[in-house]
Amino acid sequence: MDQSDNHVENKDPSLTQQVQTLHQLTVYGRWCFVGFLWLTVAPVSLWNLRTEIALWQQYFTWVAVRYGLSAHPLSTMGLAFCIGMTTAVLVWQSRNILLGLPKEEQQRLEQQVFQIRQQGPTHPLWKWIFR
Repeated sequence: MDQSDNHVENKDPSLTQQVQTLHQLTVYGRWCFVGFLWLTVAPVSLWNLRTEIALWQQYFTWVAVRYGLSAHPLSTMGLAFCIGMTTAVLVWQSRNILLGLPKEEQQRLEQQVFQIRQQGPTHPLWKWIFR
């Protein structure tokens, strides 16, 4: 057994709970950001594509989709950003569920908990982490 395994066994149970709570808050924060994107950026992007969408409903071809998206680069980037962030959060959360938190992420969360402890009740996350 090396020293890193020993570190895991001697961990404070309250620290483990606080790290899990902070990770859960991170997950909620990421999903709230994705939801915010889909409620703000996506409707504006789709609204700017409304004439192309009407055309696609009548005469759907991939060329029409490509032309419509290339003619509206900001709308295309907005939709791509929404889809990309959703995919990124899905992959990140799936990796954490299936493989567990990477050691670097675990250490980063522990450091964050120590910083919150050090700052005390004035930290915005204090009441969420230390119930």
